[in-house]
Amino acid sequence: MHFIIQLIVGGIAGWLASIIMKRDASQGIILNVIVGIIGGLLGGWLLPMVGVALSGWIGYLVTALVGAVVLLLIVNLFTRGKAR
Repeated sequence: MHFIIQLIVGGIAGWLASIIMKRDASQGIILNVIVGIIGGLLGGWLLPMVGVALSGWIGYLVTALVGAVVLLLIVNLFTRGKAR
């Protein structure tokens, strides 16, 4: 059950990050979920390094969203040559 919740939260975070970074038209739902899950891992690694600890599903969503935005920022740097 926990895995399904992670997929749902990851999908929502990936979708929100793709809207924020204006990449929503170029990504499908599967890629949004993948970006959200990888973003959750990245955010879970980055946020504690700066002293931020979030808990609960809203905290997990914010963590995954921050990580997904950072991930899409990195992807934009390599694919478009600018951080948009």
